Amino acid sequence: MSPKIGAEHLARGAIVYVRQSTMTQVLGNLESQKRQYGLVEAAKAAGFNSVTVIDEDLGRSGSGLSARPGFQRLVADVCAGAVGAVYCIEASRLARNGRDWHHLIDLCALTGALVVDPDGVYDPRLMNDRLLLGLKGTMSEYELSLLRQRGLAARDAKAGRGALRFQLPPGYCWSEDDRIEIDPDERVQAAIRLVFEKFRELGSARQVFLWARMAELQLPVVRRNGAVRRIEWRAPAYHSVVQVLHNPIYAGAYAFGRTEGRTRLVDGRAVKTSGHHRAIADWNVLIRDNHEGYIDWARFEANQGMLAENAHMKRRTMRKAGRGGRALLTGMVRCGRCGRMMRVFYKAEARPPHRYQCRGDDGHVGAGLCIGVGGVGIDKAIAAQLLEAVSERAVDAAILAVEQGARAAEEVRRAVERELEEARYAAGLAERRYEHVDPEKRHVARALEERWNAALERVVALEARIARLDTEIVTRPRVDRDALLQLAQDLPRVWEAAGADARAKQRLVRLLIEEVVIDLDDAAHEAVAAIHWIGGRHTEIRLARRRAGGYPTDRRPSPVEVLRTLGGQWPDRDLAVTMNRMRCKTEDGETWTTVRVAQLRERLGVPPFDPDAVRPKTLTVDATARRLGVCITSVYKLIRSGTLPAKQLMHSAPWQIPEEALESEAVRIGLQDIAARKPRLALAAVEKSSLRLPGFQPRGCTMKRDRPVSSGTRRPRR
Repeated sequence: MSPKIGAEHLARGAIVYVRQSTMTQVLGNLESQKRQYGLVEAAKAAGFNSVTVIDEDLGRSGSGLSARPGFQRLVADVCAGAVGAVYCIEASRLARNGRDWHHLIDLCALTGALVVDPDGVYDPRLMNDRLLLGLKGTMSEYELSLLRQRGLAARDAKAGRGALRFQLPPGYCWSEDDRIEIDPDERVQAAIRLVFEKFRELGSARQVFLWARMAELQLPVVRRNGAVRRIEWRAPAYHSVVQVLHNPIYAGAYAFGRTEGRTRLVDGRAVKTSGHHRAIADWNVLIRDNHEGYIDWARFEANQGMLAENAHMKRRTMRKAGRGGRALLTGMVRCGRCGRMMRVFYKAEARPPHRYQCRGDDGHVGAGLCIGVGGVGIDKAIAAQLLEAVSERAVDAAILAVEQGARAAEEVRRAVERELEEARYAAGLAERRYEHVDPEKRHVARALEERWNAALERVVALEARIARLDTEIVTRPRVDRDALLQLAQDLPRVWEAAGADARAKQRLVRLLIEEVVIDLDDAAHEAVAAIHWIGGRHTEIRLARRRAGGYPTDRRPSPVEVLRTLGGQWPDRDLAVTMNRMRCKTEDGETWTTVRVAQLRERLGVPPFDPDAVRPKTLTVDATARRLGVCITSVYKLIRSGTLPAKQLMHSAPWQIPEEALESEAVRIGLQDIAARKPRLALAAVEKSSLRLPGFQPRGCTMKRDRPVSSGTRRPRR
C-alpha cells in the first residue's frame, strides 16, 4: 500500500470510474472494460472497505461536448468530502479536455482526495504530484486532438478516392473490390425506380407517399445489426421516400460529407449536434459518374429544385410550388418594383375572387403596401400564352397521358408480382424447414407449422390481389383514340372544363414558365406582366386595369331633379347623403350638407319632411336587415331575386321596402334558404327573424350602410 494513502482516505472510501468513448468500444473492446473493473480489487487490496463503481458513462465521449452524468456524480461526491481516492485506468478515462480534468484536480486538492492509476498514487495537494497530473491531462487532451486529426485526414483522403465505405441506401451494395454496385435483387431495383418515376409524374414527395400507400406497395429499408446488413420490406413512410429522392448516390455520384456537426454553448457548456445538411458546394467529396445510377445527375438536380419549391417555409424571394387553389400563379409572381414574391389573397364572393398583392417591406411598421392587381385577368392572359405555346404538342400530350395511366397500372401489378415471387419462396422455405424437423419434437413442429401457414396465407392474399388488378385492367373503359385526338386539339376547352384540376394546371405552368414579373403602368392605367419562360425567352403582355370608384356620367342627375323627386320623402340630412352618393355637386363644386340642401329646397318650394304625414309604412335596407336578423348583403340578394318587393324613386336613392312584405311566405322561404347556406347561423337567423329582435347582426356578415358615414366627405380609396 502506498504511504500516501492514510487512514483518513480509507475511512471515506474509493470510487472506480469506468468509461469508454463509443458504443463500438463498449461492445468490442471488452479487455479495456475488464481492466477498468479490475481496479475494484486493487482498491480493496489498498485497504478501502467501501468501493463504488461509476460506469454510467460507458459509450460517452470525454471530450466535453457531450453530457456525462457519471462524471457529474463523481464531482458531486468529491465535493461532499465522501471520497478518499479516485481510481481510473488512465487520465484519458476521467477526461479528454483540460476544463473537466483541472476542475476535478482542484476539487480533489480542496477535499484531500487522491487520484490513483496503475502507475501510482497522486496527491493533488503536493506540487510535484499536481504538476504530473497536469501534464497527464494535457497529454491526454493533445493525444485526442492528434488522433482525431490523423483519423479525419485519413478518412478524407480515402473518401477523396471514392474508396471509403459507408452504409449505402437500399438499392446499392458494396462489391468485393470496394465499388458501389446496384443491388442484384430485382424487386429492390424496381421499387427504387418506381419512386423516381412517380415523383417525376406527380411532382411531390408527399403525393408519391400517398400513392404508394393507396396502392398498398412496400418499399425496401436497410436494417443493420452490427456488421450484418439486410433489407426489410415495410409499408411506405414519408421520410423513406424523401431520403431516396434527396440521396445523390442514386444519381451515380459518390458523395461524402453531406452533413456536419455544430457546437453551441448551453449553460456554459459546449453541446455538439450532428446531422445538419450542407449545400452541395460544401460537401467534402462529390465524384459524379462514379457508378451506375438509377437517374442521371441532371434529373437529380431537377428533383432537388422541385423539392425546394415544394417547401413553402422559406424566404419570400424564392419561387414556391403550386399547392392548388383558384390562383394559377401561386408562388411564382414577382413584384416588378421591389423584387419580392407577391402573395395571393382570396376573397369570398368578390370580383375578382383573388388578388396578387405585394406587401412590400411589411416587417417595418408604416412601410405600407407595394402594388396589387386582380388575379383573374392575369391568369387568363397567362393561360392564353401557355396554351398557344403548347398547342402544337397537345396531341402528343393527350396520347402520353393515356399511355401513362396504363403504364402506372402495369407498374403496380409488376410490383405485386415480385412481392408474390418472394412470398412463394418464403412459403417454400417454411415448408422445407417443417419437413426436416423431427415429428416427435412437437413444440418445434407446431411453431414451424404456424410459420408455414402464415406464409401460405400471404401467398393466397397476393394472388387474390393480382387477380383483382387483372380484372381492373381488363374492365377499364377503352379510350377512343380519335375522340382523344379531337379533344387534344381543343386544348382551351379542356383547360376551362369544370373538372380540370387546379394543381395540374399549376404544375403545367411551372414546367414552362420560370416566373412572372408584374408591374403597373400608372400613366396608361395598365398592368404589365413579363413572362420569363424556362428556355430563356421573355414575353410582355399588357392588361387594362379596372377603374375602381368610377361613377357613370349618365347616372349623375342634377340637384334640382333630385330634390323635386325625393324632396319631402326623407329628412334633409338623408337627402344630402343621397346626393353625395350620386356625385351631385353644388354650383361651386362643393359637396352637399344639410344646410345647403335646405337652402336649395326652400328656393325650389319643395316642402320639408313631415314625420307625422300619412304615407305607406316602408323600411330602409338597414332596418330590414335588423328586422329579419340577416346581413345587408342577404337583403340585397332577396331584392335582386324578386323575393322581397322594393322600389327606388331614382337610381342610388334609398330603397323603400313595404313593412307588410316582411310577413310574406316568399320572404320566409328565402330566409330559410339563406340560413341553410350558413349552418352555423341557421338557428340564430330563424330565431331572430321570428322574434323580430332589432339590432341583430350575424357574425361574419358586414353590415354595409345604405349611405356614407357623413354627408360632407367620402372615404378615401386605398
